[in-house]
Amino acid sequence: MNQTDIDALKQQVDRFQAVQQAMVEQVRKVIVGQDEVLEQLMIALFVGGHCLITGMPGTAKTLLVRTMAETLGLEFRRIQFTPDLMPSDITGTDILEDEPGTGRRIWTFVQGPIFGNVLLADEINRTPPKTQAALLEAMQELSCTVRGTQYKLPAPFFVLATQNPIELEGTYPLPEAQLDRFLFNTLLDYLGEEEELKVIGLTTTTARAELRPVTSAEEILSFQRLVRMVPIAEDLARYAIALVRATRPSDGTAPDFVKKYVNFGGSVRGAQNLVLAAKARTLMRGRYHVTEEDVTALMRPVLRHRILLNFQAESDRLTPDDILKRILAALPFKSRP
Repeated sequence: MNQTDIDALKQQVDRFQAVQQAMVEQVRKVIVGQDEVLEQLMIALFVGGHCLITGMPGTAKTLLVRTMAETLGLEFRRIQFTPDLMPSDITGTDILEDEPGTGRRIWTFVQGPIFGNVLLADEINRTPPKTQAALLEAMQELSCTVRGTQYKLPAPFFVLATQNPIELEGTYPLPEAQLDRFLFNTLLDYLGEEEELKVIGLTTTTARAELRPVTSAEEILSFQRLVRMVPIAEDLARYAIALVRATRPSDGTAPDFVKKYVNFGGSVRGAQNLVLAAKARTLMRGRYHVTEEDVTALMRPVLRHRILLNFQAESDRLTPDDILKRILAALPFKSRP
């Protein structure tokens, strides 16, 4: 790489960090607190991943996603998932129309709400598997198929799905294959007292925040390519793989408590996503190479939805996060000399 390429790369890194800081400033005009959640959403955007947001009703899940879309200058679409939602309600459908001038009947494709840049799939677990499968193709292939014809979705394309951890009657739990497509399972918790007071001040007056886009679709795509160029040392990459392999009870390196409490562990995609997310976090923190902290800080949101606990874990009231914390404690990072 010559000096000109190095200078251009440095300018791109500086622009990445400037856009990231501007995004935070804009979102902070509307959203109070939730620093970790905001960071994870931005990482998902910068690596081209999808995010599952789990939180109680009234924790500003929808507002957060809409605000980020406005800040990014992207087209925002929202789908409220219900038990009677059909795949064509998401993807769109062909309709018969009269061709102008000839009067012939022709099939015309009418795009569904999936044809946007940022798709908010609200309460995704309230729709049947058939409709979930239509979204699964879009998330993985960045396309949808209607009556045998494949249509490409606009780039970039992000699915930010929400689900409530309560009121599970009448819901359709997401299958493991679809959960694995999400980069993160982000947990939204309640705010602290002072933060709730700020929310009251922002939302119970006539004042309305004016948001401005700070980037564009083309620039986000260039940032996604930039993230993949961030180097990671081999011993750190091996450590990320070791953490994922330790979640699999069938693996010889798995601790005894994993074999006792876990039915299925993280996939290879989990290791890929952990490394990619760590690279994005590195750039966002102003560094140029991945550190141990980047890997360990993102392990739980990347893997908590990829491990399936057994009945023994449920009876002992253990959560995936409990298991992942114990794995981190059992497998500290040891750099090679």
